Amino acid sequence: MNNRVIIELTYITAAVLFCFGIKMLSSPKTARKGNLVSAFGMLLAVVATLLYKGLDLRWIVAGMALGAVTGVLAARLVQMTAMPQMVAVFNGFGGAASLLVAWSEYHIRQPERIGLMPIAVAATVIIGAVTFTGSMIAYAKLAERIPGRPILFPHQHLVNAVLGITALGCTVIFLMSPAAHYGLFLFVMLIALVLGILLVIPIGGADMPVVICLLNSYSGLAAAAAGFVILNNVLIVSGALVGASGIILTRIMCKAMNRSLANVLFGGFGAVRRGKEGYRGEVKSLSVEDAYYLLEAARSVIFVPGYGMAAAQAQHVVRELGELLESNGAEVKYCIHPIAGRMPGHMNVLLAEANVPYEQLVEPEDVNPIMDTVDVAVVIGANDVVNPAARDEPGSPLYGMPIIEVDRARTCIVIKRSLNPGFAGVDNPLFFKPNTRMLFGDAKEVVSALVAEFKEAA
Repeated sequence: MNNRVIIELTYITAAVLFCFGIKMLSSPKTARKGNLVSAFGMLLAVVATLLYKGLDLRWIVAGMALGAVTGVLAARLVQMTAMPQMVAVFNGFGGAASLLVAWSEYHIRQPERIGLMPIAVAATVIIGAVTFTGSMIAYAKLAERIPGRPILFPHQHLVNAVLGITALGCTVIFLMSPAAHYGLFLFVMLIALVLGILLVIPIGGADMPVVICLLNSYSGLAAAAAGFVILNNVLIVSGALVGASGIILTRIMCKAMNRSLANVLFGGFGAVRRGKEGYRGEVKSLSVEDAYYLLEAARSVIFVPGYGMAAAQAQHVVRELGELLESNGAEVKYCIHPIAGRMPGHMNVLLAEANVPYEQLVEPEDVNPIMDTVDVAVVIGANDVVNPAARDEPGSPLYGMPIIEVDRARTCIVIKRSLNPGFAGVDNPLFFKPNTRMLFGDAKEVVSALVAEFKEAA
């Protein structure tokens, strides 16, 4: 077999491994193996690409070394709480890489007339540019470099529409004679970069999980378009897989919030508060010792983790507390809302890192029907996903979003630093419910103190 046949067969093998890897990622039990399978597929794809003649291997090896060092440092140094920001950065870099590939090919080949190559170049540049700047804004919001609330200005949608139509019109003109309109090519790229910013700044922090999914899909679509530019089959397949899976995950996230994608992208959610504000009532706080007595007597306990658990890095002591409750005869479950945290699967990753058994992880629809029978629901740093206003108040911005109905448990313990609203900026009446007890403090310190109480009693 000649080199070309070997390369194509290796690409096919890599594509098959990508498909199996994504399938395995659908379950926590096989996710790590799926990641390794996909990584091995990518290694095969890289090796096959290196078999092409005419490549300057010095630059390729230098790039691989730089990427490997960056990846190792990121894996070792980036905290789990910063994982959403890192995912946003990776999405942005993926879009930027595709953009640069298309830009380079345009310079090298200088197509004279409309065809697959210039169309693919235009698509790659537009999608890649939007992905890059949009992801950088998402990163800045998640890392709190800029306000997480929606940033709005007058006639924002009209401005976006004008820019979009202008970019489309300029692209059509560019495609008529690609080699003769380099300035127009750069202008379209600039518009796409600006659009990426303008499309993400009006999206509130509470919607970041959806935005992360969508930008991930964009990065895949940009890669697939870049594959058409350089006629690389494995890039087309892998990009299409990422694009499709990102769209599916975006749909799942929207369904979890009971909102449309259009509402997420253009609704300016969180810019204003509606409905009741400043809930009045008695806040019943309790001490660690009082919380220990409630948990010690409980026969069923459900933990509901949120971003506060991630910020405090409390997942390991939460798992330890769960094990102590089990040894005390209680049935323990961990209920995870699909949009808890700041990216899809954020809480699942943290609890998996802490070696919480997969069979103890449940979803809201599994728990809500039996919530009345739960002795104690322990909310650890979660807010919006347990807000009863989403169920009871038509005027609330959260109204209609499925929640974990911890307010129906016999007792609800909320571990939180203060009564401040969650990432959506919406006040939470849960704190004032008669069966709610507030346990104020850092999640890790509070749960560690509860663990100490159980150990001391033993």
